[in-house]
Amino acid sequence: MPDHTDIVKLSHELTYQRYLFNREHIKDIFMKMSIPEYIALHYIASEGEELDIYSGRTYLKDLSIKLQMTMRQTSKMIERLRDAGYVLWSHDGNGSEGTYVTITESGKSILQEQEKTLKHYYSKVFEKFGKENLIQLLQLMKQLETVMSSEMENLEVESSEDGENE
Repeated sequence: MPDHTDIVKLSHELTYQRYLFNREHIKDIFMKMSIPEYIALHYIASEGEELDIYSGRTYLKDLSIKLQMTMRQTSKMIERLRDAGYVLWSHDGNGSEGTYVTITESGKSILQEQEKTLKHYYSKVFEKFGKENLIQLLQLMKQLETVMSSEMENLEVESSEDGENE
């Protein structure tokens, strides 16, 4: 097991690298929408294509789960996408049966534009970093995220137990 100094150094470096990547590099690639908005539009478009039974509808509840966001956060994001003309927001019945979104032609267009930018950028990254390296990195990131999520849940449980013991 790494000693305390290693843990501090490695945790700082991991946090710093995630910060840099999310702050510096990605903002140049996502100029017309945020990353969550892109992921949402991509999900809405792909769900609409894959599931004919919903007639292109993506329910906010499903989107909220997919993005691991609260319904309030999801609703605010969808409101921005609707106001930009990228999605239509509607509901079944009186709304109690669920609200859903469908992607507009303008949404499809901006999504294709963003995907073109991502393809151009990542094709260069893949070429230089290597496909196998990238696959291995993504697998390791997924494992790391699983461990980090598990530890976060453990912290929340410990914190709530400490609150009860006081």
